[in-house]
Parts: sequence; structure tokens; C-alpha cells
Amino acid sequence: MDDAATWPRSLQDVDRSDEALRAWVAERIQRLDADGRRSADTHLVTLDLPAHWDIQLYLKDESTHASGSLKHRLARSLFLLALVNGQLRPGMPVIEASSGSTAVSEAHVARMLDIPFIAVIPRGTSRHKVSLIEAAGGRCHVVESAECMSREARRLAAEQGGLFLDQFTHAERATDWRGNNSIAVSALAQLELEPHPVPRWIVVGAGTGGTSATFGRLLRYRRLPTALCVADVENSAFFDGWVQGDPSVTTEHGSRIEGIGRPRVEPSFVPGVVDRMIRVPDAASVAAARHLSDHLGRRVGASTGTNLVASAQLIAQMRARGENGSVLTLLCDPGDRYTDTYFDDDWVAAQGWDLGPWRAALERELPLGRR
Repeated sequence: MDDAATWPRSLQDVDRSDEALRAWVAERIQRLDADGRRSADTHLVTLDLPAHWDIQLYLKDESTHASGSLKHRLARSLFLLALVNGQLRPGMPVIEASSGSTAVSEAHVARMLDIPFIAVIPRGTSRHKVSLIEAAGGRCHVVESAECMSREARRLAAEQGGLFLDQFTHAERATDWRGNNSIAVSALAQLELEPHPVPRWIVVGAGTGGTSATFGRLLRYRRLPTALCVADVENSAFFDGWVQGDPSVTTEHGSRIEGIGRPRVEPSFVPGVVDRMIRVPDAASVAAARHLSDHLGRRVGASTGTNLVASAQLIAQMRARGENGSVLTLLCDPGDRYTDTYFDDDWVAAQGWDLGPWRAALERELPLGRR
């Protein structure tokens, strides 16, 4: 007698296994793993400050990833999450709402996986980023403002039978903050032989909130005394939402600093892991990007400038209190993506930004290279 026949008739058994699909998913996960093994870790760059301060400032240089920015880790993690969750199938297009850098990295990963990719980007995204998305095989779908991106991406996904990756919702859960591909684990390991191996501050910007969640969780998990500061920008809801304890806060306009700042507090922003927030004026972010670019001999993006201004503020306060220690922040992406914006004097003037006072303040408060 067949053993299965001995079960009561109320037992229901539905088999939806698809061996071909499992093989397709497994092969793409192998491609992601291979990409990770081919990728060397990003450098930790020391910025020289006066030796008698006994304060070290480090930049985790994420611009050296294959797709050129901090978002490379996130893109790989988002695709991996979608694959292991059974959300992706052969031929299914992936759609993302992105102001540029995430879309560039996701286009790179999508091409590696042979998956069609559409980026929903706001009008005004730098032409260089659009070119990078298209060069990686992605297609750009332009909307009028950042506020429209997610809604339009969701509509496109439904219309085309695709998957909306939704970085702003899934970033904090896609990244394995304790290990696999974690920027936080990497950065803390690189500091182990430095004069102050446990930093006093870690400074990051917020675009999705995924990076701050990754660092903040690991710091608490390891029971470290390091404090986490999030640097926010004008026209962004993160600062006011955090200060007021109100995740419903919104702004009327989008951020002018590409890659960070959002008109709403995104679901991936985890306020409980943030110890401090500093709102940085846009002119200061651009001035700091130019200040650091001059020192490094290569251009960096304005979001890196935002991080640098917040770091300079914390270092000034450490000095005032007679503290020593280290500060770690991020070099998010290369400045050659912004030749026609942040590094174009006419474009900067058209924004109404006066960089002079901020350049002077930075040269005084953060005299890079002076021993």
C-alpha cells in the first residue's frame, strides 16, 4: 500500500518547485559571490592633520569599487536579497528609484546577472551618471522630481511585470551588518593597527539610511564606545525627523547634494542607532568637496564634502575639550561625475552658493597636510 494513502484526506499538498528556476537563481548567486571575491577591499585613506592635535581623520574610499561608489555594496546586497527571496525570474526587469549612484551600481550588477534594468531618475541628474547607467546596459526613465521616483518605479514594475528593488525600504535589511560585504566590519578591521583603533566618531550621510543602520548596529553589537553621527543636507527630512522624533516629516523640495538627503524619512533610516546629527549647508558641502579634491589631487563628490564638514565640526569640538582620538568618514564617489555641476563655477553661482567663506573656514579648521 502507498504510504501517502494512509494520511487523512484533509491533508493538502501543493508542489511548486521549479528546478530550472532554482538552478538559474543559484547560478546568479554564484556570479555575485565571484564578483565579491574579485573585488579587493576599499582603501582607508589618512588625512594629515597637525601632529600635536593627536587626532586622526580617515576616509573609507568607496569610490574604488568597480561601479565607482559606496552604492556598489548596496546594489550587490539588494540583488542578492531579491534572489534568495525568490522574487526574481529569468527575463524579469528590475526597476529602481535612484538619483544616480545607486542606479549606476545596480546597472553594473544587473548586466553581470543578465537582468534587464530600468532606473527612474529625477530630471537634473548629472549627465555623466546617466551615461554611466546607459553604458552598463541600463535604461533611464526620467521624472520631474525626487518625490515622484518611488511611485513611478512601482507603477513601471506593475506595468512591465518587473521587480521594484526599492532601496529606500530594503537597504537596512539587505546588508548583513555583522559580516558579508559589510562596510562597517571592513572599516573597523582596517583601523586595528592605527594609533586610535576604536574611533571616537563615525560620520556618514543618509540617502536610504542603510549605511548608518549598518554602522550603528555593529557598534552596539560589539559594545564599542564609538558614537555615530549622520550628516544631513538642506531640503532633507532626516534631520528634522530625527530631532522631532517624527518619521512623518517631509520637505517640499529635493536635495541638491546627489546621493544623500531625502524629502521624507525613508523606511530604511533607523533613528535609534544615531547618536548625533549635523545639518550641513549645501554651499559648505560643495566647498568641502573642492577643498578635499585639492588636497587629494583628484575630485570627490559633494556628499563626501558633507561628511567632511560634519567631521571638521566634531574635530573642532574634540580639540576644544582637549580630547584625542580618531574620526572615520566616507569618500562616497568620484567628483568626475559632477564636472558640469559642483565643479562648474557658473553652475554653482546659479545656485546662489558662495563657497568662499566655507573654503576659508575649512582651511582654518581642517588644515589638511600641515604638520
